[in-house]
Amino acid sequence: MTPKIAEFLRTHRGQTPFLVFDLDVIDRNYRRLRELMPLAEVFYAVKANPASEILDRLVELGSSFDAASIWEVERCLAAGAAPARVSFGNTIKKQADIACAHTAGIDLYAFDSSAELAKLAAAAPGSRVYCRIAVDDAGADWPLSRKFGCSLRMARDLMLEAGERGMVPHGVSFHVGSQQCDVRQWEVAIGKTAMLFSDLAERGLELKLVNLGGGFPVPYRKTVPSLEDVSGAIHAAVTRHFGNRLPTMIVEPGRALTADAGIIQSEVVLVARKDYDSDERWVYLDIGKFGGLAETAGEAIQYRFRTRHDGGETGPVVIAGPTCDGADVLYDAAGYRLPQALGVGDRVEILSTGAYTTTYASVGFNGFGPLKAYYI
Repeated sequence: MTPKIAEFLRTHRGQTPFLVFDLDVIDRNYRRLRELMPLAEVFYAVKANPASEILDRLVELGSSFDAASIWEVERCLAAGAAPARVSFGNTIKKQADIACAHTAGIDLYAFDSSAELAKLAAAAPGSRVYCRIAVDDAGADWPLSRKFGCSLRMARDLMLEAGERGMVPHGVSFHVGSQQCDVRQWEVAIGKTAMLFSDLAERGLELKLVNLGGGFPVPYRKTVPSLEDVSGAIHAAVTRHFGNRLPTMIVEPGRALTADAGIIQSEVVLVARKDYDSDERWVYLDIGKFGGLAETAGEAIQYRFRTRHDGGETGPVVIAGPTCDGADVLYDAAGYRLPQALGVGDRVEILSTGAYTTTYASVGFNGFGPLKAYYI
């Protein structure tokens, strides 16, 4: 809760739910990451929060951008990012979108299959490409590896094929999973990447880029490794596996730049009990999974809550959203407790919600509108 956000909430009594986002936090987080990882270029993961205000601020700071769709590519360019500072990092792209990006000057693309490489060769001939490898994402609260990446053996063959197709085999990428809480996973992934570099070098192909992905954790409800811990582990692993022949490195933070810059204010719609003999209350908020809190699926991302009754007696709760859908339950098994005095109409702040909320909100389900956002 920054002073700017606190003042906004004190003076703004608009209809909930809404997100309020302090843009100055972006400056602080970006500069801190650059200080801790001076050898890596920052490519902001636009999907975390693509608000034009955020992109404008990051362009001013000199950031580059990881875009997952042609819409995100166009948003970055509209904000003033040079095409050379945009990577089309999704491994699943329509060929028409690749062609559009190539026409706009985008020259760096991710892939992890021969079929995707064929589309790139046809629609963005001569571009630089990097292959995403599959790595273990154990320890991540929001895993990603099952859907993305290929084996080391396949990656080796794909990079050789890229050269044969007239592309520039530029590097390798991986992602250890979003909200990764085990810093050892970067060590393992970097070790695998170095093996692939060596394997291809023996075949006459010298790669230049390692895309370290994102995954830098932020403190929600539990203690997580600090950015110093993560950056230190990455630096040690890169030095150990690459020695004095350090590759060009990029990182793709999304959550780490934006999560703690935003707070969602919501309202209690209902507090109810399901049985006379149970102490458990159901607390229904006016925001749920379909209103922007999709990352509560599986109770994976566990947000912190703040109310005006904090400090008083608490009791066990199930926290749910307002929609007429049985899946719209945020937390049931995670052991949340909220103040006993909490009642209908009370405002509840959901902390560290600047990432993966506004763009996860559905449009029109049960007639609820998209999540409003204020960037200050």
